Order: sequence, then structure tokens, then C-alpha cells
Amino acid sequence: MEFFATDKRNALEAKEYAQWIAFAPFVFQASKILRDSGILAEISNSRKAGISLEAIVKKVNLSNYGVRVLVEAGLGIGLITVNDSKYHITKTGYFILHDELTRVNMDFSQDVCYLGLNHLGDSIKNGKPEGLKVLGPWNTIYEGLSRLPGTSKESWFRFDHYYSDNAFEGVLPLVMKQNPAKLLDIGGNTGKWSIACVNYDPKVHMTIMDLPGQTALAKENIKSKGLESRIDFHEANILDENVKFPKGFDGIWMSQFLDCFSEQEIVSILKRCAEALDENGYVYILETFWDKQRFEASAFSLQMTSLYFTAMANGNSQMYDSKIFLKLIEQSGLKVVEQVDHIGISHSFLKCKKVK
Repeated sequence: MEFFATDKRNALEAKEYAQWIAFAPFVFQASKILRDSGILAEISNSRKAGISLEAIVKKVNLSNYGVRVLVEAGLGIGLITVNDSKYHITKTGYFILHDELTRVNMDFSQDVCYLGLNHLGDSIKNGKPEGLKVLGPWNTIYEGLSRLPGTSKESWFRFDHYYSDNAFEGVLPLVMKQNPAKLLDIGGNTGKWSIACVNYDPKVHMTIMDLPGQTALAKENIKSKGLESRIDFHEANILDENVKFPKGFDGIWMSQFLDCFSEQEIVSILKRCAEALDENGYVYILETFWDKQRFEASAFSLQMTSLYFTAMANGNSQMYDSKIFLKLIEQSGLKVVEQVDHIGISHSFLKCKKVK
């Protein structure tokens, strides 16, 4: 599907939308405070009757002035309507308040990205995540995932898992139909995929390959579930091109992993995957491609998430256009033998083999 192929707005609509962009930080912060302060909840709970400003003030821990400027902002944003001095919630306000996807995205934007995005221009110029310094002294965010401050760690993992977890149910049968005995889970993070695999198939044995900080988190999760005998670990810096991948696996799995790297780094990783597999092995890739989405809102979310990679994660990766990604697979000596789009919320599944 081709998104944004035509300009649908007339001149007046375009200028109005430009003001939305100009005041986007105000819109975001006001919306989040309306949600977190309880104002939207009180308006929603009032049902059709609506609720007055004075009644809202009595129910939330804010001044009359604070509530007034927020609800007036909510009117302009479109979260609230007013009729006879009674406020009512709109459909958009309802989603801001109740929709899990919207909450996950908003918390990620606030807790992980908001302050750092002020350094987006420098990140693009320098090819480095210049905004990451607001969270910690690391070269990439992956080095510090287990040590992210405050609510940023919780919001990062909730964001990451929300998208991947919704895809697992659809992709597990695609991987397990090959009856693999041993799978290498590269970038295993907290171990959720490996745990899902051993719970799905009692015969499969998993090995998680990741940085020490991430494997430490995975070990805790796996030990708490009593699965230590079925999941091993291989600690390594995958970005080091001298690091060879272990052999003896029927398949190599990577979920929401390769989008964390530049094009050159992706080719390096995939080449080492190809070297580690025999002729009958497969590389399984689960990714989110913005050009393979069913809805414009989904494509938009992925395009904006690319800027997180630029400013916060590593400065050189993104949510890829599938056409670019498929060329990288070809360059690495692999070929796609199966592709399934629209898995979970926004994922595509790629099954690859070595080119003979």
C-alpha cells in the first residue's frame, strides 16, 4: 500500500494542520496530563449528563485555574466537548484514556523519548543518539536497558513487548512447523520468545544470544519459571564483526532486532547467520515494515518510531521500508522463501535460506 501518495488537504486545511504541528508538544503534554490527573476519567464517568468545571475541580487535586486551562486545551485538541457549561468526552478522548495501544505509545514517547528528541537535529548530523544523554552515559540505549532511570525502563519494555507479544501467537506455528530441535534466539532480551517456544513445543531447546546486561534479565525470568534446563545463554557483542555465531542450530530467530541496526550492520549480522547455518537451516525474522501496514496510523507510528532510533537508541537505524530490507537480505547471501505480512498488530514474518 502506498501511503501519503496525494495531498488531500486544501490550502486552509493545510495551514490549520501546520498549526497542529507547531503546537504538537503542547498538545501532547496537555493530553497526557488530562489523562494522568484524572480529569478525563471524571468527564468520562459523567456519561451523557456531563460535568461542570467546578465539579471536576472538587474531584481532582488541581486548582480551578489548572483545570480550566487543561479542559480548554482539551476542547481545542478534540478530547472534550462542552454543552451548557457541561463537559463531555469525545471518542478520541476515550481512546487516550482507555486504549492500551495509545497508552503504551504515549508513555514511551514521554518517558523514553520526549526530552531526548530535542537533540534530534544533532543526532542526524552526527549519526549518534545525542538525546540518549538525558537517560544515561551510554553509546547506545541497549547498553543501558537494565539501568534506565525512573519510569523509562518500564515504559521501554512495555512498548517493546506490547508489539512483539501480540505477534507471537501468529508466528509460533510458522517456525515450529519445521520441527526444530535447537533454535538460536539472537537479541533474546528478557527471554519472552524463548519461553514462548519451549512452552509451545516440549522438544525444542533454546539458546539466547545477547549482551550480558540483557541475558541477566532473561536468566532471572527463565529461572522464575523453572526452565533453566531448556534455555541456554551465549553472551556476546553482536556488533563486533569478529564475533562468530555458534553453530549446530536448526534455525536462527530474530524478533524486532535487526531494526536496531544500520544497513551495513544488518548485512554483517545476516552474513554471520548464514555462515552459522547448514544448508537445511533457516533464518527467521520478525519485523515491522512501515510500507506493509494496513492503516495509515500504523505506518505513521512506525515512521515516528524511526526517530527514536535516531535520537535515543543508536543514531543509525530505523523501522525500515521492506524494499530496502529485502535488498539487505539478498546482499547477505540469503533469500526469502516465505513472507507473511499482517501478523499481530504490525509485523511481517520472513523465512530465509542460504543461497546455494
